[in-house]
Amino acid sequence: MTILSQLNSPVMYLICGGIIAFVALVCVFFMVRAWRAGVAIGMDKTKMKRAVVSSATFTVLPSVGILLGVIALAGSLGTPWPWLRLSVIGALHYETQVAEAAAEAAGLSGLNATEMTARAFTSIALLMGLCIMWGMILSIFFNKRYLKKLQTPKAGGPSSGGGFGDVAMTAMFIGLVSAYIGSYLGKFVSGEGLFTFAGPWLPLAVAAVAAAVMAVFVWLAEKKNAAWVESFSIAGSMIVAMAAAVVLNLL
Repeated sequence: MTILSQLNSPVMYLICGGIIAFVALVCVFFMVRAWRAGVAIGMDKTKMKRAVVSSATFTVLPSVGILLGVIALAGSLGTPWPWLRLSVIGALHYETQVAEAAAEAAGLSGLNATEMTARAFTSIALLMGLCIMWGMILSIFFNKRYLKKLQTPKAGGPSSGGGFGDVAMTAMFIGLVSAYIGSYLGKFVSGEGLFTFAGPWLPLAVAAVAAAVMAVFVWLAEKKNAAWVESFSIAGSMIVAMAAAVVLNLL
């Protein structure tokens, strides 16, 4: 039995599926309590139903990005584990980045199913789980103080607001983009593997396509007052960029 067969075994599905089912039940429990609380304080049931339908509708397309992440990771980590990680508390950009880094630290050339071993998978899964749990733990002790800081306007900032939270999120995404693109940009500038199949030019071209699509979504939201497109911007950018990668490979 190969390592990928073991990672897709019924036991793995049972363990991961059981955890996901428990979390789903917790969500249903609090959803019911929220509905009852709304009724108790006299909220209009028609508006409440409209909010439920609207929320459910706007989660469909953005969740496509999560599904794409599960599919991308399933080829090397099996389906149950990525399904669990991206269903409970994981994030697509976090899971792929940490899994890739852990795989390289374990001696693999990357998330490659042909090189995957039980020891490497254990290291990858352990790192993916341990690194993301600190947000929940630290929130218990520092969340109240942190929320006050987020609500404090930045001194000397624009009149529209923008406190510590805006600066922190902007810095985080700049660092994230730099980490992803920096290595490929370095290889592109140095000429390493430049003319090889799926060389560093491909990720850079795909990133440019994704950025252009995201710019279109931002333009529609800000200039055309179509704020609803913001819910689909990430998933839409990912789908178009992945399609562009396929087309560029064929060309």
